[in-house]
Amino acid sequence: MSGAAAPAALAEPSERVGRAWTASLSLVNGAIWAGWYGPIQILLALQAAELAPAGTAKESVLAWVTGAGAAVSMVANPLFGALSDRTTSRLGRRTPWIVAGVAGGAVALVLLAGARSVAAMAVGWCGVQLTLNAAFAAVTAALPDRVPPGQRGAVGGWLGAAQILGVVAGTGLATAGGGVAGGYRACAAFAVLGALPYVLLHRDLVLPAGRRPAAGPVAVLRGLWISPRRHPDLAWAWLTRFLINLGNALALLYLLYYLRDVLRRPDPGGGVLVLTALNGVTLLGTVVVGGIWSDRTGRRKPFVLGAGVIMAAATGLLAGWQTWTGALCAAALLGVGFGVFTSVDLALMTEVLPAAADRAKDLGVINIANSLPQVAAPVLAAPLVHHLGGYRVLYAVAAAIGLVGALLVRRIRGVA
Repeated sequence: MSGAAAPAALAEPSERVGRAWTASLSLVNGAIWAGWYGPIQILLALQAAELAPAGTAKESVLAWVTGAGAAVSMVANPLFGALSDRTTSRLGRRTPWIVAGVAGGAVALVLLAGARSVAAMAVGWCGVQLTLNAAFAAVTAALPDRVPPGQRGAVGGWLGAAQILGVVAGTGLATAGGGVAGGYRACAAFAVLGALPYVLLHRDLVLPAGRRPAAGPVAVLRGLWISPRRHPDLAWAWLTRFLINLGNALALLYLLYYLRDVLRRPDPGGGVLVLTALNGVTLLGTVVVGGIWSDRTGRRKPFVLGAGVIMAAATGLLAGWQTWTGALCAAALLGVGFGVFTSVDLALMTEVLPAAADRAKDLGVINIANSLPQVAAPVLAAPLVHHLGGYRVLYAVAAAIGLVGALLVRRIRGVA
């Protein structure tokens, strides 16, 4: 199919997007991340400590619940992406899934607030992951749908800035919500309100029914597999993202417990909020600048490599300098690296996608590299903390994994 024959929904975009569009897409992205990270940073850990049965470690309960939710996320993101690619609604391909996903996520967060058992907590968190991933798949696909390649680093930077602000907002809402239940409800309300400007003010591109990809269950499921032999750049890009995110997930999973049990902070929840805010400030200092710089140079790989090395060094600080000052320095340095990685890696990913008709599905497959670490991290972290050396070893392993991921970006051939 030639570019001239493709409908707008499938064409390579050439017109630069405006500030209002970027701001509203960034806001809904941040709202989704607040819905995830208020629970991940604070609420799930507190709830696990409250609901853990006698004789069961709170770390194990948290690991089981977050692992189950991440497993749901790993399936939901590419599946809803594939459904989004096939949507021919007059509202467009992406908007209906943003509406349904955010509304469903808000309901699931409210239900999670009322969980009174570990099983109910797990079901609620899986519901949050299922629904918010439907919205996230659609939001992510809007970038290659609407943004020309030469602007994707900058727009990816703003999306990354919104992501960390969403993490900070979610953490703040979880802390200030007046308890676990109030924190969940505050995150739910924020998710809904953050989606409204994009949904109400911006029209989505409509896919003609005659150009819809095969929509049967077999075709959808078969399409979830992307051959690494046919698309090696996508495979190396995926592995780079997976390993860097795995190192980051290992560093963050037990942060509340690290502050409480190793550093003996009197208010570990407040400590998490301080570290998250500091991380956000330094991230905001690099995320947009890194994306713009990458656009201007036309290069992606050096930025991803450098960012990954910085993140590995930051995680290594948590292993070698186990003080509150060390944690503050690590949080600041991690923000610097993660800011550049967030914007430039997203732009890089959009440049290795196989086909315009499958953008959301392919990005959903790529986003497994975000969710799979949440499954793998608890499996690796629990034995490292309890049997193989404690938090010092945990953070040393996390740093090594992230460094390997950064080095593998050099294997990508089709992107500079």
